Amino acid sequence: MSGPSIESLLRELAPQVLGAVVRRYGHFDTAEDAVQEALIAASQQWPRDGVPDSPKAWLITVAARRLTDLLRSEQARQRRELDQRPVPTGPVVDFDDTLILLFMCCHPALSPASQIALTLRAVGGLTTAEIARAFLVPEATMVRRITRAKQSVKDSGIPFGMPADRDERLGAVLHVLYLIFNEGYATTAGPDLHRADLAAEAIRLTRIVHRLLPDDTEATGLLALMLLTDARRPARTGPDGGLIPMAEQDRSRWNAEFVTEGVALISEALPRGSAGPYQLQAAIAAVHDEASTSADTDWPQIKALYEVLLEIHANPVVSLNHAVAVAMADGPRAGLDLLGPLEKALAKDHRLHSVRAHLLEMAGDTEAARASYEHAARLTMSLPQQRYLKARATACAPDGQPAGA
Repeated sequence: MSGPSIESLLRELAPQVLGAVVRRYGHFDTAEDAVQEALIAASQQWPRDGVPDSPKAWLITVAARRLTDLLRSEQARQRRELDQRPVPTGPVVDFDDTLILLFMCCHPALSPASQIALTLRAVGGLTTAEIARAFLVPEATMVRRITRAKQSVKDSGIPFGMPADRDERLGAVLHVLYLIFNEGYATTAGPDLHRADLAAEAIRLTRIVHRLLPDDTEATGLLALMLLTDARRPARTGPDGGLIPMAEQDRSRWNAEFVTEGVALISEALPRGSAGPYQLQAAIAAVHDEASTSADTDWPQIKALYEVLLEIHANPVVSLNHAVAVAMADGPRAGLDLLGPLEKALAKDHRLHSVRAHLLEMAGDTEAARASYEHAARLTMSLPQQRYLKARATACAPDGQPAGA
């Protein structure tokens, strides 16, 4: 088996192995460290010696032995407790604890940032260094964040099992996966417009949730939303890495397989009951992706879908997107009229000022549009976003005068 295939196998097995070790021995925080060491050992040995017949059992055995070593350095009570339990050496029961592990990582006692970091580490199998790079923070900072998160899980004393508030906790899991995907698809800071590896990891983890809970329509909706959105990624940047807005993208470069799968998923989920936020967002994404050209986009339908979304999941960002849909369906002035109430909540968000600039430009007020583009550029920490917004400001300036001149 090749290196990339082994890496994929280890990513797939990581949460199952951790779940099995925690289920047998407890000690989530120490077990997570032991499993990480087992994964490192596998990544070094398997390419040389070959993948074992039962890779999951191999990993559990190595992780359990390492856990024994780690716990033996702790107080005697823990050592005696562990010594009474045999280290597994035979076949492992094929039971997938991934969903339970996700629930633990997304415990409501943890902050969203800690939930994300712990999910990527414990369930995604990413190293601390990889997670730190993804979120542009020093590795030492991410080490502290993950350590605190594991300690919080330990201190909570929650047993390893399906929580009583499963449905509520599932909402937290889906939200964490949604945040991971968003950071991968539209990176909030740094030199790159997106982090394809992070978006791919969010899709992979959401596929696992969908596989384990095939009847949950919001899990299905979230997977559809990710696929339909990520389908556009190949066309979002030019040769120089610059941002290309959806209206100007070469749609032949969109991932047709993702579009087909996403449309099928949301078409299957919507008729099965009341649509939740992820299903509605996926339905909106499907309308965009099924339009052969930007001009063919069914903006009245998108506007109507956003109005339904506002009824069940109102927030400033949804309202901002609704304003865009209104502008495209009914004219830019109609959309501009909806931005005023969002000023307080989104005053420091570059997206509000970027939308205002675009609608002002559509309305022919290029001077005001230029000022809004410049203001939006000052607020974003994404370098590709900054370059795009400054270029738009320059295009709105008289005689192409550089922005800020």
